[in-house]
Amino acid sequence: MRPARNPIHIVSVWVQRQPPKVKAFLAVVLGIVALMALRFIVHDHDNLFVGAEAVHSIGILVLIFKLTKERTCAGISLKSQELTAIFLAVRLYCSFVMEYDIHTLLDLATLATTLWVIYMIRFKLKSSYMEDKDNFALYFVIAPCAVLALLIHPSTSHYFVNRVFWAFCVYLEAVSVLPQLRVMQNTKIVEPFTAHYVFALGIARFLSCAHWVLQVLDSRGHLLVALGHGLWPSMVLISEIVQTFILADFCYYYVKRLALVFYLVISTNNFSSMFNFLS
Repeated sequence: MRPARNPIHIVSVWVQRQPPKVKAFLAVVLGIVALMALRFIVHDHDNLFVGAEAVHSIGILVLIFKLTKERTCAGISLKSQELTAIFLAVRLYCSFVMEYDIHTLLDLATLATTLWVIYMIRFKLKSSYMEDKDNFALYFVIAPCAVLALLIHPSTSHYFVNRVFWAFCVYLEAVSVLPQLRVMQNTKIVEPFTAHYVFALGIARFLSCAHWVLQVLDSRGHLLVALGHGLWPSMVLISEIVQTFILADFCYYYVKRLALVFYLVISTNNFSSMFNFLS
């Protein structure tokens, strides 16, 4: 008797054999299906943004657990954490001077934990920091984001500086994970807790993107008008989509690996694979 074939492996092999255009089409279709599901499941779409902030915080907590349990920061990009702290600090400033709500409190908590992670990497666990692998030049992202913010920003009634700052944090958030992906590419090995953190970022980015897209659909485009005129409304959506697709490939392989582990657990009743995956 032939052994049962793993359906997850069959599907993943089929996807890998497809040309890039087909893969992109499948990703778009999957994204649309997920958006439609969220539209009917989540009635108040503002909760998606809160959920994105909460998932991001969970990702930071995973890093904190790694740093305190294993006493090593190997595989973690300090530069990604610094970019995260920068855009969170700028967004907090904009929240205080432009609007103050639950998002402000969530950003404050996330910024505090991010600063703690930076402190641990820079001072307490510096010996395990892979500085040679974390070689992404920050000016490659900060400078273009600053220039783009000067050129394309909200056209609201707030002060010019505040509008530029708001645009800057939107653009910087979209690319803040690039140094972390570079570290993972350079090391060739993805440490489990780092993988959980990056996956949490991917989920957070998708929820944030879904929040904006669904808000535009629900308002029948009126939200874009409320954001101002010119290119700014489109750039907000493009930034959300870009940061989602940056992490889409990693999230695909993460989910694929997780599905294979679940399949092994169910088929063999051996939970050691799950424990190894999580830790």
